[in-house]
Amino acid sequence: MAHSAQLGFQDASSPLMEELLHFHDHALMIVFLISVLVLYIITCMITTGLSDKLILDSQEIEIIWTVLPAITLILIALPSLRILYLMDEINNPHLTIKALGHQWYWSYEYTDYEDLGFDSYLVPTQDLSPGQSRLLEVDHRMVVPVESPIRVLVSAEDVLHSWAVPTLGVKMDAVPGRLNQTAFIIARSGVFYGQCSEICGANHSFMPIVVEAVPLNHFENWSSSMLEEV
Repeated sequence: MAHSAQLGFQDASSPLMEELLHFHDHALMIVFLISVLVLYIITCMITTGLSDKLILDSQEIEIIWTVLPAITLILIALPSLRILYLMDEINNPHLTIKALGHQWYWSYEYTDYEDLGFDSYLVPTQDLSPGQSRLLEVDHRMVVPVESPIRVLVSAEDVLHSWAVPTLGVKMDAVPGRLNQTAFIIARSGVFYGQCSEICGANHSFMPIVVEAVPLNHFENWSSSMLEEV
C-alpha cells in the first residue's frame, strides 16, 4: 500500500506489475541519458565561442542525429509493445469475477459459482478497527487464490467507473452497457488496495477496492462459508 511522501511505485505483487516497473526504469534511464547529452551540448554552446566550418553543414552529422533518435525510439517501443500484448493475454483463467460499479460502491459476482456475489461498501471512519486504513477499507473484500490466473469482467450500472489496483498493475474502465475484461496473477498472499480512478460523481473518493489473496484451501473455505450465508 502507498504511504505518505512516497515518490516511487508500490511494490509489485504480480508478474505484470514487475514488467511495468522494469519498463519504467528502462525508459527513465534513456530519458536521463538524453537529458545529460542535451545539457552537455547546451553547456558547450554557451561556454565557447569557437565554431568549426566543417560541422556547420555536414551530411554525416545529419545522418547521426536522424539515426540515433530512431534507434532510441525503437529501444522504447519494442518493450512497450511486448507489455501491451502481455496485458491483453488471458489464457485459461482459474476463476472469473464480475466487478460491477455503482454510485458509489462495487458489486462482485463469482461467475463460476451459482449464487456467490456480494456488495462491497466503504467502512465509515467511525466503524474502523485499529490498523484499518481510512477511506480504503471495505466491509466485504474480493477474495482470490494466490498464484492462479484471475479474470475480472468489469462493467458499470450507472456512470463511468474504473477498477484499478496499482500494486497488481490493473486498471480497467467500467462502462455502462459494455463488458471489459482484464486478468492478473497474484504472486503472494496479502491485502491489496485500490480505488475507482474515474471521476464518477460526488462520492468518487469513497468507493475503494480491496483484493485479498489467500492460499487455495483458505479460498475454498471462504467460498463455502459465503455460500452457506446465502
